Amino acid sequence: MKIDDMQSTPSAAILPGASPRAALDGQLQPGESLLAVLDLDLDDRLHYGSGILALASGASGQRLLACTPGTGAWQSWPLAANHGLRHFDHAGVGTIELHDPQGRLGRWRYTLGHNPTALKLVTAFEAARDALAGIEPADDDAFPVEQVEAESAGARSDRWALLRLWRFARPYQWQLLGGFLLMLAATGATLVPPYLTMPLMDEVLIPYQNGVPIDESKVKLYLGGLLAAALVAWVLGWARTFILAKVSERIGADLRTTTYEHLQKLSLEFFGGKRTGDLISRVGSETDRICLFLSLHLLDFFTDVLMILMTAAILVSINPWLALVTLLPLPFIGWMIHVVRDRLRHGFEKVDRIWAEITNVLADTIPGIRVVKAFAQEKREVARFREANRHNLAVNDRVNKIWSLFTPTVTLLTEIGLLVVWAFGIWQVSSDHITVGVLAAFLAYISRFYTRLDSMSRIVSVTQKAAAGAKRIFDILDHVSSVPEPAQPRHLAKVDGRIDIRNIGFRYGNRQVVRNLSLSIAPGEMIGLVGHSGSGKSTLVNLICRFYDVSEGAILLDGEDIRALPVTESRRNIGLVLQEPFLFFGTIAENIAYGKPDATREEIVAAARAAHAHEFILRLPHGYDSLVGERGQSLSGGERQRISIARALLIDPHILILDEATSSVDTTTEKEIQKALDNLVRGRTTIAVAHRLSTLRKADRLVVLDRGQVVEIGGHDELMARQGAYYRLYQAQARQAEQDQAHEQDALGEEELA
Repeated sequence: MKIDDMQSTPSAAILPGASPRAALDGQLQPGESLLAVLDLDLDDRLHYGSGILALASGASGQRLLACTPGTGAWQSWPLAANHGLRHFDHAGVGTIELHDPQGRLGRWRYTLGHNPTALKLVTAFEAARDALAGIEPADDDAFPVEQVEAESAGARSDRWALLRLWRFARPYQWQLLGGFLLMLAATGATLVPPYLTMPLMDEVLIPYQNGVPIDESKVKLYLGGLLAAALVAWVLGWARTFILAKVSERIGADLRTTTYEHLQKLSLEFFGGKRTGDLISRVGSETDRICLFLSLHLLDFFTDVLMILMTAAILVSINPWLALVTLLPLPFIGWMIHVVRDRLRHGFEKVDRIWAEITNVLADTIPGIRVVKAFAQEKREVARFREANRHNLAVNDRVNKIWSLFTPTVTLLTEIGLLVVWAFGIWQVSSDHITVGVLAAFLAYISRFYTRLDSMSRIVSVTQKAAAGAKRIFDILDHVSSVPEPAQPRHLAKVDGRIDIRNIGFRYGNRQVVRNLSLSIAPGEMIGLVGHSGSGKSTLVNLICRFYDVSEGAILLDGEDIRALPVTESRRNIGLVLQEPFLFFGTIAENIAYGKPDATREEIVAAARAAHAHEFILRLPHGYDSLVGERGQSLSGGERQRISIARALLIDPHILILDEATSSVDTTTEKEIQKALDNLVRGRTTIAVAHRLSTLRKADRLVVLDRGQVVEIGGHDELMARQGAYYRLYQAQARQAEQDQAHEQDALGEEELA
């Protein structure tokens, strides 16, 4: 039996064509009511589907009901005190899992648009379970109801994401007002020519057909009026388009800058759950789409609205009955727009999500093309891209099916409306209620009226695309960093480099990584962190750098909690050398000066000399002005590491963190890097994480971690004498080194024999 099937009670499947929401009432027992309901829109393969997860309460107790997308079958689990409902999200996908002590009972997934409802469900579930176990509700619940309501309000406001763009338009409100007035005047100018056709026909052309000579002065007057109206409309239209397009470009630029700036403020926790391609797509293509909407389509929309309103007013003033017949198709078109709008919005949100999948494939494979080719996986990656592209086509086909029916229907209604006006107008002329000139003017106005109406109906598509894009942008802007800036920051006049770690704890999701860890590091002291993989070494480094915040306890820098210091200020005093140094596309000098952009060439060269990088830099074609290529791939691993050390040396940090700085290089290169590190650590508080214990011989103290706790502290000789955790680590590495040396000697012997 599968774990997912344990303690579940299957029910009847949903009938074809019925929605889970509609079928939910039929699953409830007599007297049972719903406490919370979550709509599910992803199946286990992360394809779109329709399902539901609900918490119900009745006389026999509470139970969880589920209809998983793609299956249509119902399951239910009676609520027990030992049940748990896990909730987490990753890469834009939310997940809820039902657990008992034996394992997982069920798992459901959804897009993050449903996250506020999911949080409500989890809160209701935990309250019902605690009540079942006799636990009184606490005031400091993990997720207060007020926060759930706030998130729900945020989700509701996403429906009006385009209106939220006013935040970026407000600085340009006077330019927008000027553009609106120009639009009003230009639209009015375009409505003059049809009005002049009435006297031109009734006073010039029709009398001429009846034998009356043409009055040249009237002809010149009316033709001059038509020319003047055309010229004025052209000038006003140009000025309107130029001003509003200029403003919209600036709004788009501000939106991009604000989004990127906000991304820089978010913690590593946010980026750990997102795909690079998805974020690039949002900042790039989504803002471009919004900018295009603001500069082109929104302008056309307002012009169409003004044209329709002003045309309707003119038509009513000329002949109310004929105007009434003209406006007959308008309610039907409005009803169709209302019906189609929501379907298009949901469709375009899916299109955006699938397009992000395509971008993710590109973002994965292009930077990793070496690995793809090394393992001969080109066909596999092409197949992955083809599948994402096929999925994109399928979703677009569904949206286009709706749109392709909507647009011709609107066109048909406008053509029928025009035919009705012709018929009614001919009857009015034959009854001597209107003149031929009035009918001609009406037809000219109506052609413009229906053209604008057709254009307005088409803007539904681009509006929903822009709304979906704006929602994805505000999903980023609404995200609050888990490493916030202090409300009342404190400042350190002078940094000595003393670090006090007091009873800290930290979790990755529900996994406890660090627990009750305490450690004091004196200024200028070198500490070596050792332990098995997963013991918490890198996590401790991340907490000291404040890439994450501790969930328990505190980390103090010179007696001040680092959470009370501005994030930039605390990090500016820390130099970080990583196992895999990252170099940006640019010159050697620019990479060394990354932490201090205003550094002089003399300072850059001095840092490179101290890092033992000066000699190999001079051997490059252009020395310090040589381009390193993307991620520094034109350099060897040891060369990249020494540039990384020079970068840390240049900012002259009070605290230095070496995270496996020599673990991925050969012995000869390690010696060169070790010389550079000796210059780097001198006079600084240093925390070194090393895989090779031999590289930590110069550490003042060694701190041995195991499962997120300190198990031993002392010097090398002292810890070896204890024959504890450090002794076992050292012996294991020594045995591994002996085996590696024996293998090398055997290989050399075989080569000599060959």
